[in-house]
Amino acid sequence: MTPALLAAVLEATWPPASVRDLGPFRLREGAGGGKRVSAASVSGPWTGADLDRAEAAMAEPLFVLHPGDEALDAALAARGYDIADSVLAYAGDVAALAREVPPLAAFPHWPPLEVARGIWARGGIGPSRLAVMERVRGPKVAILGRMKDRPTGVAFVACLEGEAMLHALEVPEAWRRQGVGATLIAAAAIWAAGQGAGRLSLVVKEQNLAARALYDRAGMAVVGQYHYRALSPKP
Repeated sequence: MTPALLAAVLEATWPPASVRDLGPFRLREGAGGGKRVSAASVSGPWTGADLDRAEAAMAEPLFVLHPGDEALDAALAARGYDIADSVLAYAGDVAALAREVPPLAAFPHWPPLEVARGIWARGGIGPSRLAVMERVRGPKVAILGRMKDRPTGVAFVACLEGEAMLHALEVPEAWRRQGVGATLIAAAAIWAAGQGAGRLSLVVKEQNLAARALYDRAGMAVVGQYHYRALSPKP
């Protein structure tokens, strides 16, 4: 998965509230939706003056760096920017991931039911991130997990042409290590196949070892990476 394709799928399936281009830099307004929708990126050759203008245009400067952005990465480090998060992209073939799901174990629907919104809210995925989901223009779905006639987890999936991306996978502590996450991934792949997608991807913080183990077990593999840089807090 090339950096350009990964960035395009991310932007389509988890879109910012607004974007504007300032020279070679793309500035994003996330409206509280997190780093993915708030970080600036670069699309071509840039100068120090271009970077000065991009910094000045952001209330809280934040940049996302993909492979190929090494010069900008070094310049930001020299200006006092720290790495905020390192992120890995995982992906798998939809046909391989779409294993059989027990009857009633997963319920695809849109808009999200209140029970799905409640699970997300308890996991820290509140109105600002739900607004990100609402902004998606292409095919999208919430998938509610169920076990023993009780809600067990929820995930959001959206598509860009032949690519599907899973976001906001949330399983409450009481239901973890019982196969709920694997069921939601399988259900996401089944839904994605119905939309004509051939690949299902997601992004996860590099240090989230528990989630990464789940994706490894599901048969997904690392296909890309990026990281953020933000200014160090002033003493």
